[in-house]
Amino acid sequence: MSRLLYERSVSYKGYLIIPFVFGKVDNYDIYSYRLLSEIGHRSQFHKTENPAGIYGGGVSNIVDIAKEHIDQNSEFVHRGDSFKSRYIYQNNLIIIFQEGDKYFYDHYPPELLNNIAAPKLFTSEYECLSWIKQGFDRRYVRPRAI
Repeated sequence: MSRLLYERSVSYKGYLIIPFVFGKVDNYDIYSYRLLSEIGHRSQFHKTENPAGIYGGGVSNIVDIAKEHIDQNSEFVHRGDSFKSRYIYQNNLIIIFQEGDKYFYDHYPPELLNNIAAPKLFTSEYECLSWIKQGFDRRYVRPRAI
C-alpha cells in the first residue's frame, strides 16, 4: 500500500474517507480508501480498508464510491463534523478534538491507521498543535557536522 493521501481526505457523515493508490494498471493509478469513524471502534467500518470492495480510477471517483457505501450502510446518526480540525504535517494526519475546555489529538503516520498520539491534554487547539509540531521538528533535526 502506498502512503495514505490525508491531504485528499474527505469528512462525510461521521466518517473520514482517506484515499490511497492501491496499485497501477498500464501506468494508471488505481485508488482505494480507508475509513475512520467518529464513533471509533464501535463502528464496524472504523479503520477498514475499502468495505465497498470497489476501486476507482481517481481520487474523486473513489470518494464517490465511499460516500455511496456510507449512504447505504451507515451505522449511526451523524452528530457533527468530528474531523473538521484535521491537519497534515510531514505526511502525518493530526486530528484535534475538544471536550469541554480540554483539547487532545489523534496522530496517524503516513502508511497506516494506527493512532500513535501521546495521552496528553491541552488548553487550546494552538497549544496542542504547537506541541505536536515541536515533537516532529525535534525528531527530524539533523546534527550539525563539527
